[in-house]
Amino acid sequence: MALPKNAEGYRRMVFTTNSLRNSTVSVEDDTLYYEIVTRFWHPYLTKIFKLDPDTREMILVAEIEREPGKNVRVRFGGEHGEWTNEQDFMSWDLQKRGGNFTGDEGVEYRWKSHKRRLQLIRANDDAKVPVAQYHIYRRHFLVFRMLRHAFLEIKPEATMEGLDKLIVSYLLVERKRRDTQ
Repeated sequence: MALPKNAEGYRRMVFTTNSLRNSTVSVEDDTLYYEIVTRFWHPYLTKIFKLDPDTREMILVAEIEREPGKNVRVRFGGEHGEWTNEQDFMSWDLQKRGGNFTGDEGVEYRWKSHKRRLQLIRANDDAKVPVAQYHIYRRHFLVFRMLRHAFLEIKPEATMEGLDKLIVSYLLVERKRRDTQ
């Protein structure tokens, strides 16, 4: 089920690049602004920063460590958080190229592929109404500049705290999807 066209209240978080390692994700007025950074001197560590609108400072909210030959690890809460295995944060459904995770409020969400697009739904929702949906980028004549950047369309019920886990879970699911292609 697709999200309604031009629905009021939906937030469109736009990715500046198609990279999962170095990009920014933000709404038009930058009230929600995330920066995804992988430094060249730490090529296996991706950090996700969030802009604090009051102080205008970037706050480290999560890290993803992908060292070759080791399990992927995730850490929330910045430098003082504890590392957890990717399998503890998300349970994978490899046949459907998606995964489940539990949000901050205790609700379980599931990333699923619907018509080759990723959608986030509540795991116990029988209607399968998407909470978030990923829209891929479009290019001029398939090769030139981007006509439209990729974006996540998010329902207003996705809270500010849940947005951190939503972004991290999207990065993990999309990386797994790209690795299997």
